[in-house]
Amino acid sequence: MQTLTWYIRRLSTMSPREVVWRGKAALTNVADRCLLPWRQRPRPLSAIMAGPDDLQDTGGPSPTLTESDAGTWSPGAGDLARIWSEKLIAQADQLADHRFSFFDFEARHLGNPIDWNRDHKSGQAAPLRFAPWIDYRDTEVTGDCKFVWEPNRHHQLVVLGRAYRATGDRKYAAAVVEQLDSWLDQCPYGVGMNWRSPLELGVRLINWVWALDLIRDSGQVRRELRERLLRSVHLHLWEITRKYSRGSSANNHLIGEAAGVFMATSYFPNLKQAARWRDQSREILSEEILRQTWPDGGTREQAVGYQLFVLQFFLIAGFAARKTGQDFSPAYWSRLEQMFAFLGALGEGGENLPLFGDSDDGYVLDLGGARGDVRPWLAVGAVLFARPDFKAWAGSYSETAYWLLGAEGRRQWEAIPGASGTRTVGQADRGTGTELFTPGLASRAFPETGYYLLQWSAVNQPQKSISVVFDCGDLGQGSLAAHGHADALSFTLRVGGQDILVDPGTYDYFTYPEWRSHFRSTPAHNTVVIDGVNQSEMHGPFMWSTKAQARCLAWQPTPEGGTICGTHDGYRRLKDPVTHQRTVTLDGPTGALTIRDDLAARGRHTVAVCFQVAGGLSVERKTTNGFEIVAGSCSVLLEFDPGLTVEALCGSEKPMAGWVSQGYHRKAAAYILVGRGTSDGPVSLACRAQIRRNDTATYPQTTESQTYAT
Repeated sequence: MQTLTWYIRRLSTMSPREVVWRGKAALTNVADRCLLPWRQRPRPLSAIMAGPDDLQDTGGPSPTLTESDAGTWSPGAGDLARIWSEKLIAQADQLADHRFSFFDFEARHLGNPIDWNRDHKSGQAAPLRFAPWIDYRDTEVTGDCKFVWEPNRHHQLVVLGRAYRATGDRKYAAAVVEQLDSWLDQCPYGVGMNWRSPLELGVRLINWVWALDLIRDSGQVRRELRERLLRSVHLHLWEITRKYSRGSSANNHLIGEAAGVFMATSYFPNLKQAARWRDQSREILSEEILRQTWPDGGTREQAVGYQLFVLQFFLIAGFAARKTGQDFSPAYWSRLEQMFAFLGALGEGGENLPLFGDSDDGYVLDLGGARGDVRPWLAVGAVLFARPDFKAWAGSYSETAYWLLGAEGRRQWEAIPGASGTRTVGQADRGTGTELFTPGLASRAFPETGYYLLQWSAVNQPQKSISVVFDCGDLGQGSLAAHGHADALSFTLRVGGQDILVDPGTYDYFTYPEWRSHFRSTPAHNTVVIDGVNQSEMHGPFMWSTKAQARCLAWQPTPEGGTICGTHDGYRRLKDPVTHQRTVTLDGPTGALTIRDDLAARGRHTVAVCFQVAGGLSVERKTTNGFEIVAGSCSVLLEFDPGLTVEALCGSEKPMAGWVSQGYHRKAAAYILVGRGTSDGPVSLACRAQIRRNDTATYPQTTESQTYAT
């Protein structure tokens, strides 16, 4: 249960119109609770259908698979097809046996039948009561809602459906039917966590549509199940369309809700009100792709993980629209192309996207690519927009592209001219058939989003590439800035495709409040902390009050890298106001990176300059104020300003420092290097990183982090 203070602060983020809407929604919930028993009764199909009820004859073209590839699995010959098939079958066999891998779970058995109303990490049963009145944030009541919801998004049904389509073995189609049947038994309308969030309903609908289409010719979906599914789909649609996210909550949730409605109404056009709901959801998607993204392609949520999430919603809905004769506007597709371009550029300097802002491992469909990896989706974008640069960033045709585009997509991929550059296979890609393609890097600016890339690479020497991503953007979207982190003027560093200095990630939303606060705090990021406080003030796990405003002062790219200068006003709220200005300069050929921090103040303040090292890298003190970061293929000598006293922390809990998270509920100890000092009035601090490359190394050879403090 949230505190009274939280509710007061939450109200302060809403417009009067939103307050009125939420008041009406609360009254609607009271009425819904009274009517719940009546609405749970099975209705005759004639009450919800305006046409045939046969799932094999949905009333129009399929909004999912490419029609010419229906009933086939022909990704081509060679190692790539073998790798895809072996991985798919192994994954499907585990899922058919109810063994799931998500977050920090590996092949965790979820019961037989699966217990759909449980946090399987804590073992806590989620309450089976009127859904709108469940406080999903209260882990003592629900467990961690993410662990309840993730298997109920039903990504696994698409994996099983793909396995059926690839092998023709009906056991996989039977597993889809078995899991759907048990879910319908355990999750009656309006009760429990699985009816609590419209976003969860939207994601589930998309996966139902795809799974049903994949197994539609298997003969496994009997009439009784078909009728139960149609009733549940109708209730999903009715519930979402009455409760679309609005006001301060209208972020990625609204996009997912609308995409789910659009997919389901496109696949089940014979449902009553389907046409009206489809048109409404199509209009929402058309508006939100422009409202929630910047013209340069970045997300206004300032959360890279969520950008990849919503890109999938927009892309999958776009394909469905084209296949069912209700295409989106050119403006929609143009902005989607720019979203691809933004993510491709952000990821071109390394194997991983920088994790600015929140990330909860969210994805829409499992079509064979690694979760959080943008490259399989870039292969789709390359074909869709005929972009050689997207093809270069993708590296190779992906299984994701095959399922969306089929054999014809592969032919179009081959026809796209190759981009100039050199190839290197990263350690994480060994044995997967995916190549990390690193074209010649150049500095780039995304001024609306506020991200600036200082980059350089030597011709035909990708191991010498250097990529710096500088964050000079907003805290987040709207009055809540829910998924932003207090990381103004932070940056990441990648050398030869490998992470050196990183954003720490997210780790948790609900279970561990202290860790939630730490991972989005200023001291966890590669920036400056004044007087030990955050640049922006947290007033809840997804709410900020006073927000730092950052802006770019100078952008001077050069062929060797260049200079970026930005400032923020987050510390102007202090009794003695402080303005932080940071200037970062890269000289690629010499491997020199300089970081200058200018602090404008009148009085005395404590100062901490923080640099978070990637997990698995070793750190050794080399000078009084210098540390060497060793990453196998390179090393970085980081020298702090001589006016600072330096320390290295790793896996510290008091204070919390030296942690990175590559996914939800996964964290690891990793060095953070901190220089501390005091200032009396204005001060300038200069730190320098000297990058040294080992030209003979091909793959990074890293060591395990161990706790270290001085």
